Amino acid sequence: MSKTVTTLTAQELAERLGGTLEHCPPDRPISEVKPLEEAGASSVSFLANPKYAAKAKESAAGLIFVDATVDMGDRPLLRVKHPYWAFAQAIGWLHPEPTPAWGHESVHPTAKVGEACRIAPGATVGARTVLGKGCVLHPGVHVGDDCVLGEGCELFSGVVLYRRTRFGNRVTVHANSVVGSDGYGYVLVEGRHAKIPQVGWVEAGDDVEIGACVCIDRGVLGPTRIGTGTKIDNQVQVAHNVQVGNHCLLVAQSGISGSTRLGDYVTLAGKVGVVGHIEIGSRSVVGGNSVVAKSLPEGSFVTGFPARPHREWTEAQAALNRLPRLMKQLRKG
Repeated sequence: MSKTVTTLTAQELAERLGGTLEHCPPDRPISEVKPLEEAGASSVSFLANPKYAAKAKESAAGLIFVDATVDMGDRPLLRVKHPYWAFAQAIGWLHPEPTPAWGHESVHPTAKVGEACRIAPGATVGARTVLGKGCVLHPGVHVGDDCVLGEGCELFSGVVLYRRTRFGNRVTVHANSVVGSDGYGYVLVEGRHAKIPQVGWVEAGDDVEIGACVCIDRGVLGPTRIGTGTKIDNQVQVAHNVQVGNHCLLVAQSGISGSTRLGDYVTLAGKVGVVGHIEIGSRSVVGGNSVVAKSLPEGSFVTGFPARPHREWTEAQAALNRLPRLMKQLRKG
């Protein structure tokens, strides 16, 4: 897989960001941006929310962006005015977007196409991409650079896979779906919404089916994952860094916000909304038109806005339906 690698020293980052180094050698090489829990000696991460301070103190990051108010003991720090904005800029510098390797061929010469694959007129396959045995690409499909598709995958007309998308075997994607587009990430800096570069990818396991007009965003740094056997209906949105478990059912017009985790065998009925950074336990069911605003334990059955246990919601609805009659009786009495 092609990847552009850039390395900056801690001092170079400090100069670019106008920050101050503490407890960090100026010549320390920094080559990647990582979340606090995944960072290593050559990684930079950030702390913008005090509730993650303990995680930052335990992090092995070679450098952590913080603001002037944070006390991190002897951790290697770069104090900056806006840690989240510094994090965004560092992604752009250390993980730059590669230049597309376009040519005149519909299948790039460096791509590897397995036996019995069928690539229709108007379909394109990018550089270094690998198609497993028996894949079918319908007219108008675009598979970007550095993608990997397992055996027996089928992509219908208008499907777009952004670079570095990874599919298992027998993945089906229906017409006009987009997999691997930028996540919706911005930081407010001096009155303007500045973009957070999205340099991750999307992974889908074996036997995943993705409906028509579905959008699955790639991760900010790592992957957005769709587990084995999961079935996604039409017009579903899966945001960056979402982790969907195995054999889940995501029904039409549902939307999952960033960094949320779904266990195995979770069902989201039609038009369900899920907020970000929560967990929905395995074998949970969320009724149609519901909004999940907090984490749910395994085996939950919830409905409503905000979603709550289904029995509680039905009792509340029954009471609400009786309210006009009760009000009429009160006015008479």
